[in-house]
Amino acid sequence: MGGLLIGLAAAIMLLGLGRIAGVSGMAARATGIADSGAPRNVSIAFIVGLPLGALLIAQTVGAVNVSFPASIWPLIIGGLLVGYGTRLGSGCTSGHGVCGLSRLSPRSLVATLSFMAAGFVIVFVIRHVI
Repeated sequence: MGGLLIGLAAAIMLLGLGRIAGVSGMAARATGIADSGAPRNVSIAFIVGLPLGALLIAQTVGAVNVSFPASIWPLIIGGLLVGYGTRLGSGCTSGHGVCGLSRLSPRSLVATLSFMAAGFVIVFVIRHVI
């Protein structure tokens, strides 16, 4: 259900506004880091809607059990690495994987294959090597 809603939102953004619904681009535009992209009010609504949508689902079907590491530092370091990778790769997983692939973008295909391969390797290393 979530995947269908993400695809629908991406299609509405592309067809309605001519903009890609990548979360990193929306977040950059909403916070004023980027000057281009979707209108700022649309970006703010999009970013605010993400946790509100999760809250709505949690209220409707029940909360999901989530656990975090004992220390906040892995989350901070991970967030900074993701932000750096997003800038380096000209987009995030949602921008490349959902929006870019649906537009048959060669750059998005390479980016998606790269982060999927890196994810596979990291999971293998964590589960079988460490």
